[in-house]
Amino acid sequence: MNAVNSALISPSNTEVLLSTPHQLKQQYPLSATLAEQIAQHRQTIQNILGGKDSRLLVITGPCSIHDPEAVLEYAEKLKQLQTELNDQIFLVMRAYIEKPRTTIGWKGFLYDPHLDGSSDLQHGLQQSRQLYLQFIEMGLPIASEILSPLATGYFDDLLAWGAIGARTSESQIHREISSHMPYSIGFKNGTDGSIQIALDAIQSAQNAHQFLGMSQQGLPSVLHSNGNPLPHLILRGSNTGPNYQCSEIEKMRSQCKTQLPALVIDCSHGNSAKNPLLQPEVLRTIIAEREQTHVRGVMLESHLVDGQQKISSDMQYGQSVTDGCLGWKKTEQLLTDIAVHMRQQCFEPLA
Repeated sequence: MNAVNSALISPSNTEVLLSTPHQLKQQYPLSATLAEQIAQHRQTIQNILGGKDSRLLVITGPCSIHDPEAVLEYAEKLKQLQTELNDQIFLVMRAYIEKPRTTIGWKGFLYDPHLDGSSDLQHGLQQSRQLYLQFIEMGLPIASEILSPLATGYFDDLLAWGAIGARTSESQIHREISSHMPYSIGFKNGTDGSIQIALDAIQSAQNAHQFLGMSQQGLPSVLHSNGNPLPHLILRGSNTGPNYQCSEIEKMRSQCKTQLPALVIDCSHGNSAKNPLLQPEVLRTIIAEREQTHVRGVMLESHLVDGQQKISSDMQYGQSVTDGCLGWKKTEQLLTDIAVHMRQQCFEPLA
């Protein structure tokens, strides 16, 4: 037997059948009341992105979920903060269950919920949907990255906002999937700093498509989309430096052949040189320059504890296992300060 044929029948190539999207939704159903809540949250986000609501959209939460207990504690704190800041800031819970990898590594809670390489995807699907419903029951809108097109059908009824990463903004299937989702989706600029792939993606996602996908019953299907309600641009910096400053945004406006789309700025990644503790400095600059830039929203990587850690048998509770995060106390103080500053309608730099 040659090596190719041997690989085809080896245990590593076995198939494991999963619940279909329809089956998972039947197991963890969304009530009519919560569906209406999600619809209202989606509309609020569209109003902010469209300039009809002057509040700042803030998508904040762990880089990726790995511990349900810790992330539920974070969600409780976020919900309390929302009641205090709601006049100036609309908070959305960052609830990322997929983690894009440059090469290899842990792919996220959806794929490996036990953090041991067992790849119990069925459990990941169940736990992810259950967690999402718990966040929603608290009254929080939730956000995630659209990574695997096959995963979108399991959660399309729950998300209030979505993002397409820098490495996938150029992907045709991600643009098509985005055109099919019923919530606003942001496209990140490329890792080299170019915004053109994101602008092209926005134009594509706004339009109707017919494409190959998976039905709610888990069958190969031709999906027909109507276009995304409000695709927009996420500035995440680049490998060579940040792009959140007013001067950089003005350059983009001058180079853009059409009007620059609604802007959301990722305070992490290239904009903070991958140092989570620099995110407050980035956000304060964004707020100070917002009258000129008209930035509609921001993203923060935030968890209960500062920093990051490796996956191990002895991990610190509430600390990220992927990108480093800003701890809760710093996050709470930062957003409170921003809200106070916005109430004063003062655009001088924050102290």
